[in-house]
Amino acid sequence: MLRISNIYQRPVFAILRQTRANSSFIQQPKPLNTIDKRSPSQIANSSTLDIEVPQNKAPVKPKKKRPLLSDSKYEQQGYQLPSYAKNIGEWVIKLLMIDMDKVRAGPIAGSVYYAECKRQGLQFEDEPLSDTAYFFYEDIKLPKTFSQWFQITALHQWMLSVRMRAMPFKYGRNYQQKLVDRFFRDMQLRLADEMNVNSSRISDQYLKDYNSQLRGLVCSYDEAFATDDITLAQALWRNLFNAQKNVDITHLEAMVKYVRGQLYVLSKMSDRDFAFGKFKFVSPNELILKFTPEQEAEMLKRANEEYNFEINGKKPIPSEKSKLSYEN
Repeated sequence: MLRISNIYQRPVFAILRQTRANSSFIQQPKPLNTIDKRSPSQIANSSTLDIEVPQNKAPVKPKKKRPLLSDSKYEQQGYQLPSYAKNIGEWVIKLLMIDMDKVRAGPIAGSVYYAECKRQGLQFEDEPLSDTAYFFYEDIKLPKTFSQWFQITALHQWMLSVRMRAMPFKYGRNYQQKLVDRFFRDMQLRLADEMNVNSSRISDQYLKDYNSQLRGLVCSYDEAFATDDITLAQALWRNLFNAQKNVDITHLEAMVKYVRGQLYVLSKMSDRDFAFGKFKFVSPNELILKFTPEQEAEMLKRANEEYNFEINGKKPIPSEKSKLSYEN
C-alpha cells in the first residue's frame, strides 16, 4: 500500500498551530454575515445564470459498494465489545495507565470523522442523494465523478484538520495522521471495488496523483484560512471547481459561506467534545448564526454536568478519562 506522509505537519503555515485561546482563530467575522441571512443552499439557488450543467451521471456502476466504515464488525457496531472484553480492557488501561487521548485518535479520527467526511459527497448511480450531496451535485452543479468526490471529501477533511491543529500538538498530530491514513486506504479499496481498477500499478498511480492534489489543496486552503474570503474563493475555484472558466460566482459565494460556517462551529467546540467525536457537519440547508453569551454559558454548564466529575459526583471508568479541556 502507498504510504502517505503526514502532510499536515509542515511548517509552511505555522501560524495555524495557534490554540483556540488565540482570538484570531475564534473570532471569525466572515461566517457570521449579519446582512445576508441565507443558508448556503439558498445562496446557490438564487443564481439566475444559465450555465451548462456538467455530465451528472456516475461514470461506473460499481460491482459492489464499499461500506461507509469498514468490514470490521466492531467498527460497524460502534466499537461495542462483549462485556468480558470491556472489563479486561478497562483493567489493562488502569494497570498500564494508558493515555486514552492518544488511543481515541484511531476510532474517532480514522473511523467516525472519516465516515463523516466521506458521506458528504457520496453518490452512486440511480440512488437518491443526501441533502449535502444534493447541494454539491445539484445546487452548485459539480460533476458526479470519483475525482469530484475526492475533492469534496478532502475539503471536509481539511476543515477537521484545522480544528485538530488547535488541539495539544501530541494529540492533534495523531488525529490528523489517522484521518489521512484512513482516507487513502479507503480510496484504494474504492478504486478496486467500485471503480473496477484491478491493476495495482494503476491504482498506486491514482493514489500518488491524489496525494499530490491533497498537498496542494491543503496549502491553498491554509493560506485562505489565514487571510480572507477572496483567497478562499480562489482556492475553492482552483480545487473544488477545477478552475472552470464559466464558474457561477454565486456558487463560490455559497461555498465560502459553507466553509466559514463549519469552521466557526468547530472553533466553538471544546477539545474534549471534538476528540470524543461529537462534531457533525452542518447541513448547507441550515443557517449558522453567532452564539449568544447565554448560549455559550449553557454549553459550558452542560459540559460541566457531563465532564466535571467533582460537580456531578460520577466516577469515570478508565476508558472515559481525558486530560483535554471541556471548556471553550
